[in-house]
Amino acid sequence: MSHVPIQRRRRAGLTDYHARRRAIASQGTLLVVRVSNKNVSSQFLKPKVRGDEVVASAHSKELTKLGWKGSQKSTPACYLLGLVAGKKALAKGVKEAILYMGVTPFVRGSRTAAFVKGVLDSGVSVPFGEEALPSEKRLLGKDIADYASKLAGEDKELYERRFSALLRAGFRPEDYPSSVEKAKSMIVKGAQQ
Repeated sequence: MSHVPIQRRRRAGLTDYHARRRAIASQGTLLVVRVSNKNVSSQFLKPKVRGDEVVASAHSKELTKLGWKGSQKSTPACYLLGLVAGKKALAKGVKEAILYMGVTPFVRGSRTAAFVKGVLDSGVSVPFGEEALPSEKRLLGKDIADYASKLAGEDKELYERRFSALLRAGFRPEDYPSSVEKAKSMIVKGAQQ
């Protein structure tokens, strides 16, 4: 029996070499989305053997320039950032992309799926099943607003604890739907100018 060495990045769980090989062989533009504990970032990449070329990128801190005060990693924020990233990619000539998750598992209805919905709404084509996208209610933050309204009426202390970061920023969670609509119109209007 012989020893088969496993590559260092595979051992560390950082790279799925089979998926990476398929991505490079596709010769298409890849859409990479990463959700951290505080922010969301994305890149449209052209895979190259010697290193990927970044075509366009977006970070959730860009939403603050639009007046967004809500969470920068929430489902509505991911949707809005997908719109921003898609508009940037279109400006760079990217008309279609393939979602590349690497070793991160994909979850239906997740924040990544909300980001992809924003990219699709911006006009970039991404092969993606409609059943994996979150509902319109979640994209607009209506579920968060409903929960916050219910909690404010029942347990004010828990409400203030649960939404403390948003309240400190001067944002009421009940205002998510109107804030999303306002930011979305600014993104669409800004792209048309």
